[in-house]
Amino acid sequence: MQVGNARYLKAGDIPSTIPVFPLSGALLLPGGQLPLNIFEPRYLMMFDDALAGNRIIGMVQPAFGEKGQAGGVCEVGCAGRLTSIAETGDGRYLVNLSGICRFRVLREVTEGKPYRSFEIAPFLSDLKAGAEEDSVDRDALLEAFRAYLDANKLEADWESVERASNITLVTSLSMMSPFGPAEKQALLEAPDMKTRAETLVAITEIMLARGSGESDSILQ
Repeated sequence: MQVGNARYLKAGDIPSTIPVFPLSGALLLPGGQLPLNIFEPRYLMMFDDALAGNRIIGMVQPAFGEKGQAGGVCEVGCAGRLTSIAETGDGRYLVNLSGICRFRVLREVTEGKPYRSFEIAPFLSDLKAGAEEDSVDRDALLEAFRAYLDANKLEADWESVERASNITLVTSLSMMSPFGPAEKQALLEAPDMKTRAETLVAITEIMLARGSGESDSILQ
């Protein structure tokens, strides 16, 4: 997996302990790009420390339902590399995290910092970029996407969509989808790209059947 200027190929390339940013409704996937607006002092320090170190930060959702891990976060998150950062002049950072691989939260680690860090177990299968390109039902995915756009009177750059690979489509549509935290977590935890695409189509069809483009949770 090539992310920014770094290559992540094996377990030793992923730190065993990383700082974690808990954010409800935020979804980072391997190969995806997540822009963030950072303004809280503890998270400004987190990104300063990451920039001075290995540039890796974990994104995870606060716990909900039965998804909880010790420390009140979901059991599965995604590690990202800080690939861009801009200062706004008013004390904020505009940053971009590029997804590396998912991880399972093992335990919280006390490091004397105002932000939280966790020991993790990375999903090493995520480092094999492009391995699942042919597993995705592209027609079903595009049909669901088109139906969602039509129902909500939205438009898309279809020229760019047609050029995108199946993996890029599934990743981008999953991350930009207006679903609730439970749906986002289901997409994150899908065991493979084929299942993630099928989950994305199923959730979209349920939302369309309800006649709603809002982000209310439909998974309990």
